[in-house]
Amino acid sequence: MTTSLAEALSPLTARLPRMVREHEVLRIAATLQGEDPEAAARAAAAEVLKWATRQAGTKLPEQAWAGESFDLPLPGRDPTAIRLRTDNADLWAFRLHRPDRDVPGRAWTTEVVLGHIPGQPARFSTRLIVATDEPGLAIAPAVPGFVRQIAQKCGLLAGSQRLRTAPSVLRSREDGEALIDHLTDPGRVLPTIVLTCFTGEEAPFLDAARLNQHLLGLAHVTVAHADACWALTERLGKRLSVFGGAARIYQPGFDEASDPYAHRLVLAETLASQQSAARADSWLRQAAAGASLRRSRIGRDVLTFAAMRAASLETRQAELRDSGSEGEKLAAALARVDALEEQLTSIRAENDYYVEEYESERARAEAAEAQAQAAAWRIQDLIAKLREAGGDPDNTMVWPNAWEHFADWCENQFAGRLVLTPAARRGVRKPELIDIQTAARALHWLATQARDRFIDGGGTLANIPIFEGVQNAPCGQDSFDFNWAGRRFLADWHVKNGGNTRDPSRCLRIYYCFDPQTRQIIVAEMPTHRRTGAT
Repeated sequence: MTTSLAEALSPLTARLPRMVREHEVLRIAATLQGEDPEAAARAAAAEVLKWATRQAGTKLPEQAWAGESFDLPLPGRDPTAIRLRTDNADLWAFRLHRPDRDVPGRAWTTEVVLGHIPGQPARFSTRLIVATDEPGLAIAPAVPGFVRQIAQKCGLLAGSQRLRTAPSVLRSREDGEALIDHLTDPGRVLPTIVLTCFTGEEAPFLDAARLNQHLLGLAHVTVAHADACWALTERLGKRLSVFGGAARIYQPGFDEASDPYAHRLVLAETLASQQSAARADSWLRQAAAGASLRRSRIGRDVLTFAAMRAASLETRQAELRDSGSEGEKLAAALARVDALEEQLTSIRAENDYYVEEYESERARAEAAEAQAQAAAWRIQDLIAKLREAGGDPDNTMVWPNAWEHFADWCENQFAGRLVLTPAARRGVRKPELIDIQTAARALHWLATQARDRFIDGGGTLANIPIFEGVQNAPCGQDSFDFNWAGRRFLADWHVKNGGNTRDPSRCLRIYYCFDPQTRQIIVAEMPTHRRTGAT
């Protein structure tokens, strides 16, 4: 029996103390409101220092309140600030360590950077980091209390949208339309969590005010009542809506043609009990905090305290180069080495996080792909057995009569046989094409006769009539590559109606390919001529 090196060393490693690792929990990057950026930054720094005073349990030095650099040695806390002025920026960075109140060996670090450039609004960012030797860290993240105070007294913007210290409550259809505008706003950079009320109830299963307090700066929290939910459903359809006590996270970049699985739905029955609601609350907080790490970038959106300290010491070292004593130069050089080592440790921790996230996402993607393919094969098998028994899976089909329901109709009718890519979904959202019935009949032909011919053979599909006025043909030089489900495909076939018209109200084009792996027709774009550089 072969023993691995890890197994051979396991008795030794079990006796060694566990390694303490740093885990970044969340990041917030926002813009301070106010006409005077310098005054806004000072006011925000004052709120941070008030919070730090309570956490440290002692008064901070006068330099702190004057907005200058300071270092206060306190066991396990060490509140520290750095003020760095350059020709084109004024930056203030603060850091505080604190031990966990309940878990021995767990310690928290909070970093804040405030700064402004002439002619631009002041910027605010904060990071929350935990150091622990726990092998499996399970926490429900919450933003530091000073974020709420800054949002109240100074005002904070994430992207183009204001951070609200209380959840939005939507009751009317007009409110529902406003929510759609909010969700589809290109300037929205944070997830939006929409909580709905169960029939006859006035409040959602989750505590919206508490959730908003914990996620201020990480996500927007909204409560939608029945009328607002109806407006959402009428515009987006059931696949992208939320109602009846359920909750949904709408990610940035959402639109009416989005993939519903990218915007997680939490069903009402999984929120109804106190225990399940607590689990959902924790998961939502973890999801929003994790998204903040993936969304923002160190050095671009968020500055680290270590980087600020290294820059400050570099400036100090340059000042001493010509006039300082040898002792001062050595002390400055050693301090800068320490700062660079700290910065390197922070970079390594961030890289470790991204590697772990990559591996986790890859595992999830592989599992989801396997499940989707298994479901498609199961549907195909059931359809085949139904046909063997003399049945027809499409004998009760009702043709769609409105484009807003077309994508849902396609998914429900042709599951396992034909799929629309996100680009095709966008195309059928509000097209100019008038004849919806012809487009639906063409997809039915693709999902049945064309798919069967791709699988079983039976003659060429090139330039053959489908029904009167519509034919199937190779794309030829108009073939194009596209991505779907993490794979690369070539759209080399298209369905088209007669004539050479490019009038989008009369021209039908469905660009597609057949995927032998999933045995499905993949519609890349529809329902009209695709736009290219030539057209």
